[in-house]
Amino acid sequence: MNDSTETLVTEFILLGFPELCHLRGLLSGLFLTIYLVTILENLVIVLTIRASQQLHTPMYFFLANLSVLETLYTSVTVPKLLAGLLARVRTISFSGCLTQLFLFLSLGSSECFLLATMACDRYLAICRPLHYPAAMNWQLCLRLALSAWLGGFLASFVSMALISRLRFCGPNVLNHFFCDISPLLQLSCSDTTTIEILDFAAALAVLATSLLVTMVSYAHILVTVLRIAGWAGRRKAFSTCASHLVVVATFYTTTIFMYARPHAASSFDSNKLVSVIYSVVTPLLNPLIYCLRNRDIREALTKLL
Repeated sequence: MNDSTETLVTEFILLGFPELCHLRGLLSGLFLTIYLVTILENLVIVLTIRASQQLHTPMYFFLANLSVLETLYTSVTVPKLLAGLLARVRTISFSGCLTQLFLFLSLGSSECFLLATMACDRYLAICRPLHYPAAMNWQLCLRLALSAWLGGFLASFVSMALISRLRFCGPNVLNHFFCDISPLLQLSCSDTTTIEILDFAAALAVLATSLLVTMVSYAHILVTVLRIAGWAGRRKAFSTCASHLVVVATFYTTTIFMYARPHAASSFDSNKLVSVIYSVVTPLLNPLIYCLRNRDIREALTKLL
């Protein structure tokens, strides 16, 4: 199409789940319930950690950061999904789409860095218990948390700057329930090869570095735990780390499947299902796995109530 007659897209239509349109009422109720429970869970965890002096430790400080991050992470996508299901408002402006994508990628990257930070914290607490109080002081905790948050936003900044310069000439129907990078690139009438390669490299760098740190930390923890004399000590250490590993495995498996690929995906049916897992289901389960099954959290919550 010639530039003189080219019409640029100013808004997109989020297709959502057209194959499940007959279940719109059920999906609306399900996603709304999950979203409200997720917000409530994370709010309770943050308030409990804030109000309980016994929980003012590095581990729970990072857990509170994770709860805030999960709340923001799920709030980036689910409200728009609910708007499409309940009010059938499926349009999103071009700037709104880019903002949603930037926040989603940035918060996802921040979660990778935060999970790696939490793994390092557990490594120091279990493998270097005598050095832990001096090494993991509050100044370092603040720096690590701030680095995880800022690192996530910086990691996606270059890709988003390039995506914002792409031309979209039509069609404007996104085969997804939010503005994700693969379906967005499929709609561009510009050459997206450079962006796809850069995005793949950025995703691989974030995932590989954070996953490597996490796995090395837990490998050292496993070796240390096996050396602990007595089943009671081993059980306590395994109980703490097992829940962390469940969250790490779920998050990284789905994220690597979605983003550690060199080309934008052309089929989105399975991708939408995986997206629901890591953007809706995982934020719901993380508070249960990490905190609400934790004895210290339960005791502190009981005292508050």
